[in-house]
Amino acid sequence: MTLADGAALALAERLGSVVVFLLAITVAAEVAERAGVFDVTGHRVAHWGRHRAWALWVLFAALAVLCTVVLSIDTTAVLLTPVGLAVARQVGLDPRVFAVTTLWVANTGSLLLPVSNLTNLLGLHTFGRLGLGHADFVRLAWVPALACVLATLVLVAALHLRTLRARYAVDPPPDPHDPVLLRWAGAVCLALGPLFALGAPPWAVSLVAAAVLVVVARRRAPELLRGLPVPWLMATGFVAVSVVVEVLHGRGLTAVVAAVVPTGGGTGALLGIAAVGAVLANVVNNLPAYLVVEPVVADAPVRLMALLVGVNAGPLVTPWASLATLLWLQRCRTAGVAVSWRWLVPAGAACAVLSVMAGALSLAVVA
Repeated sequence: MTLADGAALALAERLGSVVVFLLAITVAAEVAERAGVFDVTGHRVAHWGRHRAWALWVLFAALAVLCTVVLSIDTTAVLLTPVGLAVARQVGLDPRVFAVTTLWVANTGSLLLPVSNLTNLLGLHTFGRLGLGHADFVRLAWVPALACVLATLVLVAALHLRTLRARYAVDPPPDPHDPVLLRWAGAVCLALGPLFALGAPPWAVSLVAAAVLVVVARRRAPELLRGLPVPWLMATGFVAVSVVVEVLHGRGLTAVVAAVVPTGGGTGALLGIAAVGAVLANVVNNLPAYLVVEPVVADAPVRLMALLVGVNAGPLVTPWASLATLLWLQRCRTAGVAVSWRWLVPAGAACAVLSVMAGALSLAVVA
């Protein structure tokens, strides 16, 4: 398989900034987690809940949305899952409620900013080819993003109503952490949101954030940097999948996809595009699903956003539908929490249908 020089250069330019962002934001999030940012925030949420399960859950869900929007879908799955499970156990609530909330919000909440999901970063590049930028992306995404999250939380609340009516008696304290490093890590995490929202280059912001946290951690608590995971394998897989799909498009895949994807920008077409993205994501994973369909919908920003709704909010049925699900499953197993797939598959399908429909319909209204 080969790519023409021009196509290869364009693909390298598109993927380079995404890979840098992926590596840097993962390092920054890992250092922040080891510094205690997630642990302290999670236990602060338990305190703010004032012994009411529903209040704790709402606050935790808001934290999951914020973490997903600013630090990306995979960060929520990897770093927030154990915090939610630990806090739930310490206050005597069913940890599966917080596990499912984390998983579903990580996916359905990953639409608002380009940095929230790698698919969004790829979509932002295509927005640029259409003469649009970061502000245009956010302007088109915020309503469907809100609709996806609300649909998800309504379903979680309906499925776990009994647990959410309970009360808890304990306000567990967080583990001890280096206060200076904790403040630096917290400040960096708080700065990321506004910088990403204002359209600063994600790769540059995340690179600076990672560098700052690594330097401070090396001076304050160098032992925290031992075994720091850098997702080289994930980055390599991302590049490999992108190259393979690009080659397939050059050999006729675009025509095949065009025969399946609806044309136009009406409500029916947007629902159809989102549905195709969601179904394909559950078959082959959300990233290749996006890359396969993108050339067919890249003629209009609203069609491209409909695809992002499908591949972001839809991969909730199969374990391999998104990397976040696999990472979440690993964290749950490590914590000894079992969520039955007999329950999770149909419940995930219901959440996918509701959130994708809510996102696509709201997109049709605003567009």
